[in-house]
Amino acid sequence: MQQQHKDQDNRDASTPNAGRPRVPHRLGDFDAHPRMLIICALALLVGGAAALVATALLKLIGLITNLVFYQRVALELVAPGGGDQAWWLIIAAPVVGGLIVGLMARYGAEAIRGHGMPEAIEAILRGGSKIKPRIALLKPISAAITIGTGGPFGAEGPIIMTGGAFGSLLSQTLSLTADERKTLLVAGAAAGMAATFNAPLASILLAVELLLFEMRPRSFVPVTIAVVVATAIRWPLLGFGPIFATHYVLSDINGAILGLCIVAGLVGGFVAWLATLLVYLSEDTFRKLPIHWMWWPAIGGLIIGIGGLFEPRALGVGYDVIRTLLTGQATLSLIVGILVVKTLIWSLSLGSGTSGGVLAPVFMIGAALGAVLALVFPQVAPGFWALMCLAAVVGGVMRSPLTGVIFAMELTHQWDALVPLVVASTAAFLLSTLVLKRSVLTEKVVRKGTHITREYSVDALDVYLVGEIMPRNFVSFRSGTSLRDAANEAAGAWSGSGGRKLEHGQRLYPVLDAADRMVGIVTRHQLLDAAFELAATPDTLLDDVMIRDMIVGYPDMTLHELANLMAERQISNMPIVSRDDPCEVLSVITIEHVLQGRMYDLNEERKTERVINLPLIRAVRGGMLLMRRRRG
Repeated sequence: MQQQHKDQDNRDASTPNAGRPRVPHRLGDFDAHPRMLIICALALLVGGAAALVATALLKLIGLITNLVFYQRVALELVAPGGGDQAWWLIIAAPVVGGLIVGLMARYGAEAIRGHGMPEAIEAILRGGSKIKPRIALLKPISAAITIGTGGPFGAEGPIIMTGGAFGSLLSQTLSLTADERKTLLVAGAAAGMAATFNAPLASILLAVELLLFEMRPRSFVPVTIAVVVATAIRWPLLGFGPIFATHYVLSDINGAILGLCIVAGLVGGFVAWLATLLVYLSEDTFRKLPIHWMWWPAIGGLIIGIGGLFEPRALGVGYDVIRTLLTGQATLSLIVGILVVKTLIWSLSLGSGTSGGVLAPVFMIGAALGAVLALVFPQVAPGFWALMCLAAVVGGVMRSPLTGVIFAMELTHQWDALVPLVVASTAAFLLSTLVLKRSVLTEKVVRKGTHITREYSVDALDVYLVGEIMPRNFVSFRSGTSLRDAANEAAGAWSGSGGRKLEHGQRLYPVLDAADRMVGIVTRHQLLDAAFELAATPDTLLDDVMIRDMIVGYPDMTLHELANLMAERQISNMPIVSRDDPCEVLSVITIEHVLQGRMYDLNEERKTERVINLPLIRAVRGGMLLMRRRRG
């Protein structure tokens, strides 16, 4: 047996930064493949289909609302409680709608229950981005029935699910990977969102912050293409302008106003926390009912109907109410009624498992909250505080602060409100992340057994190269050594006898010829067999049993590449060789060494140290300052 010492440019083994090797030209900022162009072409189709689906769903909601509450045939979106409806109709309509949805879920597809985004997330994380065809048909119909009969929900959640279903179905007809299916699913979902709200940038951000779980060209570019196509198709069908246009100009935003934006954001974060708790309190309560879940949406509909008796304008999508709040024209009774009734009927009925989205209700609740604050805060512009709280509640409920900011600006075209919106949304996001483990969008997925993390960072294994981590020395054997002799000597080295001990974790040993060139490898398992099971005869040589078809790594690989190769080949030890000469062994790296790269990252996150010790003033004597250094 022979211990080989391989110096690596005399670097200090205690730090990965000393003597860093040159980064190879093959590595780049992004990993992009020409196959991405195929997905981009498919995204064109997905974006167009999502825009048409969004338009059709909005028209269908309008048709059902007009039929149920006004007994007329019309397609425009109207408020369910905008007329002089009978009290029994306000109660009965959502109950009947909930009953129909419950029947559709039980005998059609249970996946139509819920508000769309959790189901899309679950399909991405656990379902290989595969959505069944009937979901694409039943989800929009069930949502149209729920909202059209007075449900206080938005159309965007079902549109997200339906657009995503179309992208998934298209990808399932082709030979694509799960990641490519995910890209097309999210492309359809984001395109549907953009077509609904005429908010392309917010839809892209929502895809990145909530659905993609990555920021890579292979997914970002196709999603963006689908969103742009859907937005362009939406313009002639549903209009070019913002759906909640405001027309004021912000000219004097000072530090005091920004400070109040922090307060508005914190209040919005509190309301987001309260609404989230109510949703899952309701869901837990419904689960305890001694009846089948098919009946739950009807009970949720009863809650909606009772709330509608107190404030009829809380029913339905409520775009007209949101517009009134954001323009500062709402009366006190409307403001209080929406804030209380809408919050209660939305959160409590959503827990029943009915079909409907969360964004439009969150917009309305946030705008109503801001309208309340406007009664005590200084006047900035009509609807200013409603806009701040809209972004805050979105940032708190969805835990997507950038999406909240951009949504607020794209919905109103109030571009000069950027800085105060950032302040309010970030403050709400801060409070929400501190007091809530999960959002209203992820808690449902987690309750089904899937852990979700939404923190994005650069993986330390992508930063360090193998050449920085691989050990200076390794154990090897000379070609021609008998297997029995190598096993006996290794057995002594494993126990530490004779003053020698094998490198910790090394379970694979190169076999070198007289010129120190690798001709094969032998494993620790083979040596153990020889040492303890007498599997080898005295004349068996290492050359007779060594593995000649070797899997090797290179010093200019990233630790991420190496870890992927180890996982793919199901090995934990690997010889590292020169790219110029694959027979020149530089080291043997183990899974323990790969984990060292992770430890460097953990140390940077957890280890505290004072880098600069500032001198302290000890005394003043005769106009002189006596200084001393801080210890530690």
